[in-house]
Amino acid sequence: MRIDPHVHFRDEEQSYKETIAHGLKIAREQGVDIVFDMPNTARPVISETDVKRRLVLVPKWEEHRYYTYIGATKNPEQLKKAAELVQSNEKVCGIKMFAGKSVGNLEILEEEEQRKVYATLSKANFKGVLAVHCEKEKLMANNFDSKNPISHAIARPKEAEIESVKDQIKFAIGTGFKGNLHICHASCKETIDLVQDAKKKIKITCGVTPHHLMWSNEKMNEEYGLLYKMNPPLRNAEDVKALQECLKQGKIDWIETDHAPHAIGEKLFSGYPSGYPSLYLYKNFVEQFLPKLGISEKEIEKITFNNIIKTFNLNL
Repeated sequence: MRIDPHVHFRDEEQSYKETIAHGLKIAREQGVDIVFDMPNTARPVISETDVKRRLVLVPKWEEHRYYTYIGATKNPEQLKKAAELVQSNEKVCGIKMFAGKSVGNLEILEEEEQRKVYATLSKANFKGVLAVHCEKEKLMANNFDSKNPISHAIARPKEAEIESVKDQIKFAIGTGFKGNLHICHASCKETIDLVQDAKKKIKITCGVTPHHLMWSNEKMNEEYGLLYKMNPPLRNAEDVKALQECLKQGKIDWIETDHAPHAIGEKLFSGYPSGYPSLYLYKNFVEQFLPKLGISEKEIEKITFNNIIKTFNLNL
């Protein structure tokens, strides 16, 4: 059995990009049994009503395969209710915070507001998973040029991720956070090293995507480089190699696709949204790329299932 704990199945107003039903079909074809969906949809998933709205979209025969995150906002009452929902609703797998602008409108950019999220959840005795998109806004530039796609990677340097990860670890320690801090889609060795060091002090995990392990930002210099625009962006070849070494050393807790489909017309001609449909890479990545990298079948089982089940305390 395999789990992808990070997908974006758009649906609703964005069903032309993908529906939950279609995403689950692709997951099955790629050998993924269970998915955890992210809350930064057109109408964010931030309340019990929103969760129910999303669950209605799941085909009845697929309900056992679908879980959703609930988004974090600056509102303490919303956070308390979100924490309660993770505890009471088995289909809500955790809370997601965007500590940097990405797709949607769920970001919490100010460091003090981020710290308050940890303080509120700590006071609420939250012991579940808080997954965080780490990119420090102050270290990112707004100079993306669609005619030069790799400019996106330059505008969102790895330093923005590294410093945001440092912030999250500091906030978790400083507030006595009792849950599991998960660093989403780590894209460089420095992030992995920070997580490894923090494991001595707090419950913390990190995930890496197939695209960050397989491709460098040279993809963005290809003819259709805009297709490879994503957050965080692809890194240089040296960073990719270092990330692969971290995986071989057992320092990465799990693989997460960050599957994020958009229409080709949007990616190449209108809006240029970030995201790549990486769920389509999963089967080849797990069955061919990982073994060629020297990852054993036992280790593959850990990073595609066992570590995830343990961290989220799922009863399957």
